[in-house]
Amino acid sequence: MGLIQRIKSLFGTRSQTMTKSLGEFEKWFNPHNIFDRSGQLDATNETIFSAVSRLSNSMASLPLKLYREYQPVRSPIAQLLEYGPNPNMTGFDFIRTLEAFRNTRGNGYALIERDSRYQVKALWLLNPKKVKPVQERTTKELWYEIEGEDGLYYVHNMDMIHVKHFHTLGYEGISPLDVLRNTINYDSQVKQFSLSQMESGIKASFILKLNNGLLNDDKKKALLKNFSDFYAKNGSGVIVMDSGQDLKELKQDIIDLKVFEVERITRSRVAAVFSMPPHMLGDFSQTSFSSMEQQSLEYVQITLLPIVRMYEQEFNRKLLTSSDQYSGTGFKFNMNGLLRGDTQTRGEFYFKGIRSGWFTPNEVRAFEELPPQAGGDKLFLSGDLYPLDTPLEARKGVKTE
Repeated sequence: MGLIQRIKSLFGTRSQTMTKSLGEFEKWFNPHNIFDRSGQLDATNETIFSAVSRLSNSMASLPLKLYREYQPVRSPIAQLLEYGPNPNMTGFDFIRTLEAFRNTRGNGYALIERDSRYQVKALWLLNPKKVKPVQERTTKELWYEIEGEDGLYYVHNMDMIHVKHFHTLGYEGISPLDVLRNTINYDSQVKQFSLSQMESGIKASFILKLNNGLLNDDKKKALLKNFSDFYAKNGSGVIVMDSGQDLKELKQDIIDLKVFEVERITRSRVAAVFSMPPHMLGDFSQTSFSSMEQQSLEYVQITLLPIVRMYEQEFNRKLLTSSDQYSGTGFKFNMNGLLRGDTQTRGEFYFKGIRSGWFTPNEVRAFEELPPQAGGDKLFLSGDLYPLDTPLEARKGVKTE
């Protein structure tokens, strides 16, 4: 079923309104075409590809579950996101592609397909170049204009997942590649110049000085041939020279060291645009962390936390019913896995958590992907590790009056 047919079947009578001629429908919307994104850059820069790949893989790797009052719950929509939002993609591939669109085009779109009871049936990724947010002039409601096979169609904002970089007006995210256009061009030109120097640079390796006066052309040619034959064939490493001749070797750098400085600047600018710590892109010149845990913490807090919050609110608002929202049900990405330290740090954290009543033993076992054990669902306090509900008079060594 094509995109246009899916939209018609999903929205029933609403789609009949959408099929008005473009001339009648155009006047309802404002703005219509403010930004022209033709000539959008592709992610051909290695540093940008690295940033997009890291962000996309990080988001796709985070466990996503539906919670109600801090407890995971099973439901059709939770199963849909976990095992496959549509018949063609896994949950990992869906999130990774959506995030890659967001970080290259500035926007990631997924059409929400609903069944006859208006329950979510599937999520279909759309080409960002074919979708544009538009606002209805009188009600100010947000719609999405989709360039289909047979013309333009319009989808209400509650039927479209839209993740984006920040925007000012128009509800369309700003593309990071547009921001980095000058940086990409400068980096490319410097590298091309360096390659041209390597390919067309001076080929001379030696300067041969003669102090015997002027030589005619025949003698010059004979002397040059004699030296070139020796340089090409003689493997002894010894050059025999006549009196009055001087040989000087030319030395030159194959690659200008300024190229590496340009690469460092490019990494720094790309990291700044994507709100990433520079060390995540290989720039460790300003890194002063004492552990990998601290590096991961900076990445999670500065980079991932706002992105995760955006995804959670978008899913909660458009995939859950009003009753689900009222009952405290919501999607949540688990970022604890990214903050896990080494074995010693983790052990100390769990030790304090159990003895201070933060965690139950089974919760710690779940963090470490171990099965629960009988009796491990109680909270304990330090001392002799009594359960929290143990009466005071039952605790050894405690005097009661």
